[in-house]
Amino acid sequence: MSRRCELTGIGPMVGHSVSHSNVKTKRRFLPSLKTVKVASEALGQTFSLRISNAALRTLDFKGGLDPFIVKAKDEQLSLAAQRIKRQVKARIAERAAAA
Repeated sequence: MSRRCELTGIGPMVGHSVSHSNVKTKRRFLPSLKTVKVASEALGQTFSLRISNAALRTLDFKGGLDPFIVKAKDEQLSLAAQRIKRQVKARIAERAAAA
């Protein structure tokens, strides 16, 4: 399982650990990931996604999974998230056509 957020695409970064004597050694900064069940209001079901804590806060700010995922770029989303995005868009279009 890769260490990459399924919604934002955030992955590990590299940098240096700097000692008191200013010796630099390579290190990795890993994202803070959590496996979270996120509910989709349009589809009426929950999905288990591995997302970063920052993405979880963004979901709360944007108003849930549906508004966030519709505006997200496909390059950032994982394959599972792209599948959810297609389903949400289809359901929204279906409801708009019925109304």
